[in-house]
Amino acid sequence: MNNNTILVTGANGQLGRTLEHHWGDSGLARNSELILYDMSRLDLTLSHQVEEELNRIKPRTILNTAAYTSVDHAETDRDAAFAINASAVATLAGWAASNDCFVVHISSDFVFDGSKSVPYLPADHASPLSVYGSSKLAGETALQSQLPDRHAIIRTSWLYSEYGKNFVQTMLRLMKEQEELGVVADQVGSPTSTHSLVALLLAILGQGIKPGIYHWTDGASISWYEFAQAIQQEAIDQGLLGRKIPIKPLTTKEYSAPAERPAYSVLDRSKTLNDIGMRATDWQQELRLVIKQVASRAED
Repeated sequence: MNNNTILVTGANGQLGRTLEHHWGDSGLARNSELILYDMSRLDLTLSHQVEEELNRIKPRTILNTAAYTSVDHAETDRDAAFAINASAVATLAGWAASNDCFVVHISSDFVFDGSKSVPYLPADHASPLSVYGSSKLAGETALQSQLPDRHAIIRTSWLYSEYGKNFVQTMLRLMKEQEELGVVADQVGSPTSTHSLVALLLAILGQGIKPGIYHWTDGASISWYEFAQAIQQEAIDQGLLGRKIPIKPLTTKEYSAPAERPAYSVLDRSKTLNDIGMRATDWQQELRLVIKQVASRAED
């Protein structure tokens, strides 16, 4: 292995698959080796196995995209959520601390309680409402304490793509199957395309990692209901849906999910734009590009 090896966890997730898609076109591909691990190849909850594999590969950078992401199931599956979102991160951080390795870790807007009404800054106090949010915050804390100078935490929100399970894919399926939909209208956040997040990750890896917490979204401040409306219109415009169905706004109370979610979780990305020199993305344009990819895959 060369000393520019980047080890990626969660390779079969939507973020890992998007990274693999863009890797060949990135400047990093010329002098770095990307090694992709999914859960079947490397079970992150088995710390001894993880350390053995890391000792074999000796990566210069670990990009941790693996996560337990089922927010509602985490309420009754606490041990599994913490095993992947916290304990596994501590294992990676512990190895990295002894081996001159950097860790880039993906975290979540759900570390916040939603009590603010203006976008959350990276330095704002984290106070999660759910088991999922608590497990993600515990992972952040483990990384900060064990690897203070060689980590970057990227908090993102409402992640979607043409891959795997996500809100966009679910809405497109339900809009084909059902005569009407009800979608929560009193939770406000920022949709984020995995493609724009991967562009940020490649920039961070290419520039050299500046330690700290960064926020990344595609710049919106909208409800799930508004996002669903935009998904439907874009899908109709691109011929992916042949009809328009009514979408009814629901309250969080009406939706009645097991896990409590922040009413407001918009992330302020200005530090990331300034420090990394990223171009500000537009959420509608990013959605359009992903719907185009979904339509293209459907044709294939």
